[in-house]
Amino acid sequence: MNEDELDLLFHAMASQPRRAILDVVRQHPGCNLNFVAEHFSFSRIGVMKHIDVLEAAGLVVSERIGRERMLYFNAVPLQQVHEDWTDQYSRFWAGRLTDLKRIIEKGRR
Repeated sequence: MNEDELDLLFHAMASQPRRAILDVVRQHPGCNLNFVAEHFSFSRIGVMKHIDVLEAAGLVVSERIGRERMLYFNAVPLQQVHEDWTDQYSRFWAGRLTDLKRIIEKGRR
């Protein structure tokens, strides 16, 4: 994931309404814009703009069926960020635990 994609992802996730929209889409795969808009007090156009931001970040994937736009949650960008960042920390802590184990074992001798 490049820096521009990361910026889009964090920009999308920085908004509480977008996170709430993402929850609705995640809980109701294949829902349409009208269904999502029913869950919010702001306008359908406002919901559509938030969905466009989520889609640009890759968090929502849409499929056109006739005049409807079916929406699906895509966890892949979040999973990539999680793996990229936690792998680095996992390696760090695995090394520290190995050092700690070695120190403890030396103390027993």
